[in-house]
Amino acid sequence: MKRIGSILLWSAIAAAFIGPGTVTAAASAGANTGAALLWAILFSGIATFTLQEFAGRLAVATGDDLATVLRRRYPTGFAHVATLLLVGGAILLGCAAYEAGNILGGAAGAMLAFDGPRTGVTLGLAAAAALLLLAGSPHSVARLMAVFVALMGGGFLLVALSLAPPATVLLAGLVPAPGFADDPAALLAVLALVGTTVVPYNLFLGAALARGQGLGDMRFGLAISVGLGVVITAAILVVGTALVGEFSFEALGDVLDERVGGWARTGAGIGLLAAGISSAVTAPLAAALTARGLFGKADDPRWQARGWRFRAVWGAVLLVGLGFGLAEIRPAPAILAAQAFNGILLPLVALFLLAAMNDAGLLGERVNGPLANGFGLLVVGVAAMLGLTALARATATLFGFDLPDPGLMLPAFALLGVFTGRAVMRRAVL
Repeated sequence: MKRIGSILLWSAIAAAFIGPGTVTAAASAGANTGAALLWAILFSGIATFTLQEFAGRLAVATGDDLATVLRRRYPTGFAHVATLLLVGGAILLGCAAYEAGNILGGAAGAMLAFDGPRTGVTLGLAAAAALLLLAGSPHSVARLMAVFVALMGGGFLLVALSLAPPATVLLAGLVPAPGFADDPAALLAVLALVGTTVVPYNLFLGAALARGQGLGDMRFGLAISVGLGVVITAAILVVGTALVGEFSFEALGDVLDERVGGWARTGAGIGLLAAGISSAVTAPLAAALTARGLFGKADDPRWQARGWRFRAVWGAVLLVGLGFGLAEIRPAPAILAAQAFNGILLPLVALFLLAAMNDAGLLGERVNGPLANGFGLLVVGVAAMLGLTALARATATLFGFDLPDPGLMLPAFALLGVFTGRAVMRRAVL
């Protein structure tokens, strides 16, 4: 029973990263490249488990969440300011950006499945998220998210199975195709897939959930949750292969209605709505937990789950999402931009975490070993490669200069990330 409870608890992580952003990124990738980017989803799953295990082990060993550990580890000086501004500010802004996509995408999903006024649907979705956040503690909210994971997973898996893609095509997509980085659209799609799966704010949410758990139960629940999330994301990509041309939720619904039947449009809409509600809950919750760890104390009544400061943070993030939803901005471009921004932020957060995981004074015997550090460096290297490449392309476009050959640029950025990670690890050990 304890293992089942752990799965229900950690299903919040899958519910958090499988939101409308995941639907947009994965379905767009499927529409533009077929199943060729399944390998990016697999890598994202490995990276998610690696970093979430780091954050969870840190919480189990110290009894504190990630934000609290960062604040105590860097109490003064430049590192303290960098922690508050770069990590705290970026996480809070990232949650707000994600919330906008969650509300926009969830409302779009509801419009696929049911008839109704968009304004009313948007207000109803935000109200549902607010009621769930008001319902109880982070742990009780996390367990409620298991219901939404089941709804979204069932909807997208049924539609994906109905499309029956050849197994050979799926297997081929698990290996990166040569020269994919030469295509800016494919590179942006990979960055979006990584950014929508390996979500920095989930590290703060996961660390808060891990407090009080045993290490074995934490790892088991996390592995099941992330594994299911990867399968659902892959199913969404397969659903996206049915679409030809520019992605939009309406176009996807029309194609599914034509090729599979009206039930597929409804199924995808229900899945998207469930994804929107679940992520519309977890993004504000993660923002509040991060703010509490960086700026408050868990035993302060104002920062507890029913305290006014805690509720003010998640309420502000929810209102940002609601504002974008009521403005009826096109959801797909806004969501993809948020995912790309998140992919650029990821190496920074991973470096902070990698440093903490090599601090023997903090973790004792639970400090990272060679294998864990190897996976951590791999994640930092690939995240740095993708994030810096996207940043370089954006800068080149803005100022009108040519970039070096991708065959040279990508390995250089990956090595930069690895060497920076090694330096951070050595500094932590000293």
